[in-house]
Amino acid sequence: MRCDSVASMNGSMSPSSTSRTGPSWTSSEPLYLPAPDGVTAATPGNGNGAVAGAYNSGTATDESRLWWDHLRRAGFVAGTGTQQPFNAVTGLLGVQTGNAAGATALGGFSALIVCSANMPDKIAIAVDTQMDDGTAATGTVRGQLHAAGPNPAIQDAAPAANYAETGTNVYTLCRSL
Repeated sequence: MRCDSVASMNGSMSPSSTSRTGPSWTSSEPLYLPAPDGVTAATPGNGNGAVAGAYNSGTATDESRLWWDHLRRAGFVAGTGTQQPFNAVTGLLGVQTGNAAGATALGGFSALIVCSANMPDKIAIAVDTQMDDGTAATGTVRGQLHAAGPNPAIQDAAPAANYAETGTNVYTLCRSL
């Protein structure tokens, strides 16, 4: 936890000069406080700049799962632990780099993407149209038709067909970050 308040700094700090805006402080000690009792450090990634693991990973130690623990510890996402959150239609919301195996996903995503699964056709079409170009195979938002079951793995190839509003189609949408 960073200590930004001069009033809360300990006596090891000393003014180095005084100006119209007040003293400037120098110290050889860091401006961070120890973690509160019972709080453990977050598990770090491997530092290679990519998020290992798929958006729908079931392995708690995958970086795609640790991502959520880090966001929760920072106060950006509610809850605790590494479990991916669910979207409003009970699909997983997750992150991965490319296809999670070193290649591109959905015909061109090679960097970090966020995916949201189990989106009914009307919602998927509306989201892609409002955020991007409304086409499943192009742009920064791409849609993958669910072939079977919820929260499917993301395909390498771009979708062959555009969105089809049938009332029964379900999609996973991914957006490049």
